[in-house]
Amino acid sequence: MGMRCDLCEKETVRGNSLAQRGKAKYLGGNGRKTTGITRRAFRPNLQRVRVQDGERVVTKRVCTQCLKSGKVVKAIVRKPFTLPTT
Repeated sequence: MGMRCDLCEKETVRGNSLAQRGKAKYLGGNGRKTTGITRRAFRPNLQRVRVQDGERVVTKRVCTQCLKSGKVVKAIVRKPFTLPTT
């Protein structure tokens, strides 16, 4: 299993990295020239998170976008503090 989010199936995407020289025309230059194109990988920002899955607690690899949007319910480490009742 590669770099893939367990919830949204986001995975590594291939793209290009450009090396350029020159100054942009709107800044008074002659224009930008591409001097090299290199293949690169855009990888998702995955985090290992303990997730509440029904009654069980499971470790999953989840992208940060799913974490921030609330698609994941994190497992409770311990019960919150409560005052004793007498």
